[in-house]
Amino acid sequence: MVHFKKINTLRPFDWILIIGIVSVNLIYSVMEGELDFIGSIAAVSGVVCVVLVARGNILNYLFGIINVSLYAWIAYKAALYGDAVLNAFYYFPMQFIGWYSWLGKRKDVESVTVKARRMKTKERLLLVLFSVVTVAAGALVLTYFKDPQPLKDSATTILSVTAMFLMVRRFMEQWVLWVLVNIISVVMWSITLFQGGEHSALMVIMWIFYLANSINGWITWVRLSRSTQKESELHVNL
Repeated sequence: MVHFKKINTLRPFDWILIIGIVSVNLIYSVMEGELDFIGSIAAVSGVVCVVLVARGNILNYLFGIINVSLYAWIAYKAALYGDAVLNAFYYFPMQFIGWYSWLGKRKDVESVTVKARRMKTKERLLLVLFSVVTVAAGALVLTYFKDPQPLKDSATTILSVTAMFLMVRRFMEQWVLWVLVNIISVVMWSITLFQGGEHSALMVIMWIFYLANSINGWITWVRLSRSTQKESELHVNL
């Protein structure tokens, strides 16, 4: 049986994000005169999930299961079929894969915090090359199938898949990709909002909070990965 200690690893900024998304959802519900239950749960669970990821907290996967399940349904109803498929058939199973991967890579046997890693210069260059080539190739394919926004759809899909893989593998560089994905997603859902898409207002809000957290996660994981690197160097010297 798995035991954890010091479950709460959140900092003041993390609580600001969580309280903020809950407050915004309540305000939105009052303004609209009705509670968007599905949209609210998706938004709140999503922000809690990414906040915990930013802290390297393994419990993020529990909230991730809730978020990706609801988000897949919302994206499907909004005719964002690429997002729906991505969440249902990639993000959802990756929550379980990530859980088991992180479980054996924590700071100690009862810790909720994972050991972060960072890529070498050569690996970073390969990541950039891979991202550029695959996004461009994806855009060409989507153009052939008459996608109205091929570059945007290709970028969000390819970069999200890559970032999720790097997250499961505990690489700090995931956050660079998440920042890009979050910026593009804010724009995408803003367009859907102006077109009258259901739940889209809450999705815009959710992605804005994601963006703020991804910047925070980037900063946090630089520190976490540096700490892991120093520990490794110390063990080598010993």
